[in-house]
Amino acid sequence: MKNKTTAAVLALFLGGVGAHKFYLGRGGMGLLYLFFFWTWIPALVAFVEAIILLTMDEATFNARYNPMFGG
Repeated sequence: MKNKTTAAVLALFLGGVGAHKFYLGRGGMGLLYLFFFWTWIPALVAFVEAIILLTMDEATFNARYNPMFGG
């Protein structure tokens, strides 16, 4: 089961290389972040995603990333 706090921390510190996308099971997007990390755009997007993850309620997070436990 994936944890939203872990995903947000990964997005904040390793988001530029797509670590949070790999953690959330979005490998294709993770590869895209990894391929373009040198442009700094993925890092900026990951920062915004970290804020979104931190403000998202548990039911929404579970529905999106933990479908077996979803709301």
